[in-house]
Amino acid sequence: MSFRSELKEFLMRGSVVDMAVGIVIGAAFGKIVTSFVNDILMPPLALISDQGQFVDLKLVLRQAVIEGAEVVKPAVTWNYGAFIQTIVDFLIIGTAIFMVIKAMNSFKRKKEEVPAPPAEPTKEETLLTEIRDLLKNK
Repeated sequence: MSFRSELKEFLMRGSVVDMAVGIVIGAAFGKIVTSFVNDILMPPLALISDQGQFVDLKLVLRQAVIEGAEVVKPAVTWNYGAFIQTIVDFLIIGTAIFMVIKAMNSFKRKKEEVPAPPAEPTKEETLLTEIRDLLKNK
C-alpha cells in the first residue's frame, strides 16, 4: 500500500474526521469564551478595582531604565491581571466541557438502560420446542 493511499485511508476514518471537527469547534468556542471574559466579565471587575483594564494589573518588580527618549532596560513586571483572566477563561471552558461530557454520558446511560427485545427463536429452537411439547403430551 502506498504512502498516499495509506494516508488517505487514515484521514477518512470517522474518528479522525470527528476529531478534526471537534478541534475546529473547540477553537471557535475558546474564542467565544475569551471574548466573553475579556469584553463582558472583566470590565466590571476592572471598574471595581479602579483600574483601566483588568488584564493590565501588574506589579512592577524593577522599573525601566530610560536615558533620554530611549529605553535602556525594560521594566520587569509580574502581570497577575493577565494570569487571573486566563484562569477565568480556563474555568469557564472546563465547566462547559464538563457539562457537555456529563450530558453525553447521561444520554449514553439512558440508551444502555433500554432493554433489548428478546431474540426470536431460531427454527431449530422452535422445532425442538414442538418436539418437547409433543413428547410431554404422550
